[in-house]
Amino acid sequence: MASDGTDALWPDEQRRLQLADLADLAGLSEAEVLELVDCGALTPAEGAPGQWVFGMRSITVARTARRLREDFELDPHGVALLLAFIDRIRGLEDELRDLRARLPR
Repeated sequence: MASDGTDALWPDEQRRLQLADLADLAGLSEAEVLELVDCGALTPAEGAPGQWVFGMRSITVARTARRLREDFELDPHGVALLLAFIDRIRGLEDELRDLRARLPR
């Protein structure tokens, strides 16, 4: 069975991706990735504009952004807003799980 290599990436946050690689792995154009950066949905790990590199978590965020855009026909600002809500909900779920773990049984 052939693999295109995208499923073999290990989520090592130390590894960095160039803009073109992130766009390719997420199924977006470079312009779409730049729009997500402009809207605050993606944050480059380092580098100056035009030479940005991204952490591995950005693949998940960019793929989620693509799916949200396609499924709900959202503009980049709408996608960024939904991504922020998703991130906040996950944070609250983590906090709730931690608090529940501290409760006596």
